[in-house]
Amino acid sequence: MSIAILPMSAEFGWNPQTVGLIQSSFFWGYLLTQIAGGIWADTVGGKTVLGFGVVWWSIATALTPVAAKLGLPFLLVVRAFMGIGEGVAMPAMNNILSKWVPVSERSRSLSLVYSGMYLGSVTGLAFSPLLIHKFGWPSVFYSFGSLGVVWFTTWATKAYSSPLEDPGISTAEKKLITSQSTAGEPVKTIPWKLILSKPPVWALIVSHFCHNWGTFILLTWMPTYYNQVLKFNLMESGLFCVLPWFTMAVSANVGGWIADTLVSRGVSVTTVRKIMQSIGFLGPAFFLTQLSHVNSPAMAVLCMACSQGTDAFSQSGLYSNHQDIGPRYAGVLLGLSNTAGVLAGVFGTAATGYILQHGSWDNVFEVSVALYLVGTLVWNVFSTGEKILD
Repeated sequence: MSIAILPMSAEFGWNPQTVGLIQSSFFWGYLLTQIAGGIWADTVGGKTVLGFGVVWWSIATALTPVAAKLGLPFLLVVRAFMGIGEGVAMPAMNNILSKWVPVSERSRSLSLVYSGMYLGSVTGLAFSPLLIHKFGWPSVFYSFGSLGVVWFTTWATKAYSSPLEDPGISTAEKKLITSQSTAGEPVKTIPWKLILSKPPVWALIVSHFCHNWGTFILLTWMPTYYNQVLKFNLMESGLFCVLPWFTMAVSANVGGWIADTLVSRGVSVTTVRKIMQSIGFLGPAFFLTQLSHVNSPAMAVLCMACSQGTDAFSQSGLYSNHQDIGPRYAGVLLGLSNTAGVLAGVFGTAATGYILQHGSWDNVFEVSVALYLVGTLVWNVFSTGEKILD
């Protein structure tokens, strides 16, 4: 959508504020299923929940061109429906990883899985301009929507929520995995009062909000920035947007390797999480402040790439921390903190449209930097890498 919105807004006559509304409508639905997806994954298993989510959002993606041509209200509803499907994905993935992966490999595994999302962005941003140029903007949604059906056929037959359910691995391997996992038995009830009484949980919630404000603005508005500020055409905007996401895919795995190496060498999990997340906050804050000082498109793209690259260290910081502090409730905790992250997406993308109509891109980046600094403070004061929820 971040690429297709350019020809769509030209065809339908949308102003920046309307574009911001459309971009944020995805998050309306995404917000609704964060906690619900976590509860569902922790009780019935991540395989079912993730499979449902992919099929749901693939159908919504394919329906987007139809909705856009029917009118703005229909488009907003379909984008929100797409968000409902995608909202269960991260809680479900966290639940599955908490059962399959031991603590010593947690950062690497999470970074590897999440880097798939970055490579998905790379693929989408690279191919969208080509599809639009050759077949028109609706082809983007039809093409990518159909991919979910292909994925689901493999997922349904090959994936399992936990090692205990997988008939393809030996008894010895199951014993090895379960002995090193901290996930424990499936959850029957969620101790909400206990969870919400813990300061590290609130550190996750606040930090996730501060982190996602900047991340979602870059995700949804970067092509527009390249087009309007750097004067790139549609094809160039899509191709240059690939670089920051490719950088994230690489640096997320580098960060995961560094984090797990530090843990294996005796550095406390708490210290490792604080270091990695501080890089994930202060790196983007620094590079965004440089954007107002650069005077060439190449340097602007480099700053964006470095900003996103350091942002990816968060995969070994706050995104790994849910499994540290409460592995049995990893899905619920991710859903809880990502609800705050989604609220940042809703307000951030919509606010960006408003700011651009009444201010400048420098104002947009200033808000993101301020929130990165708040997140750094909260994270380093209140977070922990110790297990606090049994």
